[in-house]
Amino acid sequence: MSEQAAQAGAARGTADAPKGSAQPLCHAYDVALLDLDGVVYIGGNAIPGASQALRKASEQGMRLAYVTNNAFRTPAAVAQILTGFGIAVTPGDVVTSAQAAARLLAQKLPAGSAVLVVGGMGLRLAVRERGLRPVSTSLDKPAAVVQGYAPGISYPLLAEGGLAVAAGALFVGTNADKTLPGPHGRQPGNGSLLQVIAFATGQQPLIAGKPEPPLHEESVARTGARHPLVVGDRLDTDIEAAQRVKADSLLVLTGVTSPAEAVLAPPGQRPTYLAEDLSGLVEPQPAITSGDDGFSCGGWTARWADGNQLELSGHGAKIDGLRALCAVAWSRDRGTEGLTGDGLRQVLQTLGYVVLARGGDPPEPPGCAPRPAAVLRRDTGRSPGRRPGSLGR
Repeated sequence: MSEQAAQAGAARGTADAPKGSAQPLCHAYDVALLDLDGVVYIGGNAIPGASQALRKASEQGMRLAYVTNNAFRTPAAVAQILTGFGIAVTPGDVVTSAQAAARLLAQKLPAGSAVLVVGGMGLRLAVRERGLRPVSTSLDKPAAVVQGYAPGISYPLLAEGGLAVAAGALFVGTNADKTLPGPHGRQPGNGSLLQVIAFATGQQPLIAGKPEPPLHEESVARTGARHPLVVGDRLDTDIEAAQRVKADSLLVLTGVTSPAEAVLAPPGQRPTYLAEDLSGLVEPQPAITSGDDGFSCGGWTARWADGNQLELSGHGAKIDGLRALCAVAWSRDRGTEGLTGDGLRQVLQTLGYVVLARGGDPPEPPGCAPRPAAVLRRDTGRSPGRRPGSLGR
């Protein structure tokens, strides 16, 4: 976790629990700032129910903006993809890390400055939109180099960027995602590619995308949001970004973050709300109550027992059980340290979540879980070969 995330968590406090809302979130917030991959679609496929939930939220008055760290596609290209999924969207509803990087550059450079673009058409258009002049060679003596992922990035272009940064050009990255999903697994992302120039020059880039604030600021500026809700599937980008700017957030379990990782979330990456999927936008969020018996949500109660065990008992919707587990795990300083992988898998399986020994926890449709109690043990020290809080993977 980054230093900024730790500071955000300290400011918010370590005893936070997921919040409740008596009214649907689409009534409580004016704009939803939605991540895309893992929230609206996965790869080339729409997530089941996503378009229906978004349509209902829009019909009930919530404005929708689609905020992505992807700097390769233009807003028009993203809008076309979403339209193909049956979602009503215009290019103006899409905000990209390329646009955030271009705004950051425009704030630091005179109008008309040359900017060497190491990236694709989406990034070049964003730079031009801000009154800057995209170039492709260090011979143009650019005032800055901006780099974003594009599948056709070549060594000669990286070399030109390195020469310009070495000569004193400002270095900006659209985002720092180390990996990105591919058809055969995780592939190097822009954060990895940025290190080519950074390692060669000794200069680390300024980052515009999530979890850094510029992309959120760009989204708020473009939407005019007064009380936005950040919606995402990743703790280390979407949720941490919301924490840093003190915005509320909704974590959905349709993408990268597993139920186990939600329970183990560090303070700077804890969401305001939890939901199985985007239907959480159009439903009230049940309150979590605390008492001598622990933390309760719906028909579930979770509590620490004997100082080193976490117990879960009850029945009802499994997402309510997960909310109760998060509340009790987050309820004390260093509360998630030492939770064993085996115990965590056991308690989540009691709720009805499928937990894999390796990889993530594939999301399931919302439903009811059985009644039996389960115990999640809390280690008092390190186990050989396993980090505290790890899932034993």
